[in-house]
Amino acid sequence: MDDKVSPVLDTPEPSVEKGDVEDHEVFKKTSEGVDFRTVGWIKASSIFLKIMFAVGVLSIPAAMYTLGAVGGSLSVIVWGLFNTYTGVILGNFRERHPGCHSIADMAELVGGAVVREITGFLFIVAYILCAGAGIIGVATGLNALSHHATCTVWWALISTVVIALTASVRKLQGIGWLTYVGFASIYIAVFIVVVAVTQRARPAAAPQTGDFELGYRAIAYPDFANGMVASSTIFYSSCATSAFLPVVSEMRNPKDYRKALYTCMIIVTGSYLCFSLVVYRWCGKWVAVPSLGSAGQTMKMVAYGVGLIGLVVSACVYVHIAAKYIFVRVLRNSRHLQSNTITHWATWLGCTCGLSALAFIFAEAIPIFNYLTAMTGSVCFAPIAMALPGWLWIHDHPNYRTGTTAQKVVYWLHVALIPLGALFFVGGTYGVILQITNAYASGLIGSAFSCADNSNSS
Repeated sequence: MDDKVSPVLDTPEPSVEKGDVEDHEVFKKTSEGVDFRTVGWIKASSIFLKIMFAVGVLSIPAAMYTLGAVGGSLSVIVWGLFNTYTGVILGNFRERHPGCHSIADMAELVGGAVVREITGFLFIVAYILCAGAGIIGVATGLNALSHHATCTVWWALISTVVIALTASVRKLQGIGWLTYVGFASIYIAVFIVVVAVTQRARPAAAPQTGDFELGYRAIAYPDFANGMVASSTIFYSSCATSAFLPVVSEMRNPKDYRKALYTCMIIVTGSYLCFSLVVYRWCGKWVAVPSLGSAGQTMKMVAYGVGLIGLVVSACVYVHIAAKYIFVRVLRNSRHLQSNTITHWATWLGCTCGLSALAFIFAEAIPIFNYLTAMTGSVCFAPIAMALPGWLWIHDHPNYRTGTTAQKVVYWLHVALIPLGALFFVGGTYGVILQITNAYASGLIGSAFSCADNSNSS
């Protein structure tokens, strides 16, 4: 590169010749065996939207109570822009290095085998926890719809079986059709709640007679632990760009990635900001977690009835993405990867069913929705969605360190992403562990694998 400052969102120069890019792709376009390369950018946008607009949106209003309306709004906007930019970094890096199927492949290029294994482990755990949050959401919905007709563990187990079956669809092309319905389902459900809370004289969870404190604050002053948990929760709601990479590997034209990314992030960030502000303004500290239960029992049942498909599809996509990482890792460069062999099917079904089972266990071990999402944001996504993108950018732009003054500033800003990730990893994890410990001590969490009604419908 020359000494002029290139735009931060520049068009990357691939590290391989243009004609060889296709040879480096994990999945080859083929007329024999299984052709995974069938996803267009519009369907990719739908998959991205379903990855993002899922369990995260249901916990933002509660986080706003901790941060206040101003702090919460700024967090939604800033984290939305931040996660969009790190998504661009991942896309640019993959375009330069088209053999990367996952964030772990990228980590290996910059840090070697050890960093790859750590990143791969965090990636798998992250989406198992995301799927676990989805299982909690589905079980909560089934409890609400049935007035807690049976033990919550049974609802969670039924949810897990359905999620495992849908996640076992091999190609994202097939999952893509589900995401259209799933996104519409959860979006409409959240919109129903947003409208419904504005029609109530007071929040459904607040005392229905006498004076009460709404708890709406424009400015809040949380302590370190609670502030980190709330910020991690909002960061988590739009940080899953690492899950976009396996989708890119199944796109007909991976260069269309940015169109899908921008479409997704504009819709997600705008919707998060509008929906969460309205719910927080009308519910204050009485907002339910998940927020679909904030408008009273009747509207709770309506919202969960509409949104249940969306919650199932969300968890399905999370399991599918994590399973596809392991599947490719095991069968890469073998004939079984794109052939209908027994090894192919046994590996794939073993991945989806095994990860679904682990998600069920996590969901029952940490059965409070917002704690699970905050834990995922701090433990898993802080390293792979904050720190690692900075490292990837540094790897591809080493000349900026000794370049012009402007280039040096840009370089060190990306270096700063690494300690930022470390701060949220340590601070967020400390905060959420403290909250989980207090919840067990106070009886808010009764026990792991509890039959108690988590929807407050009985």
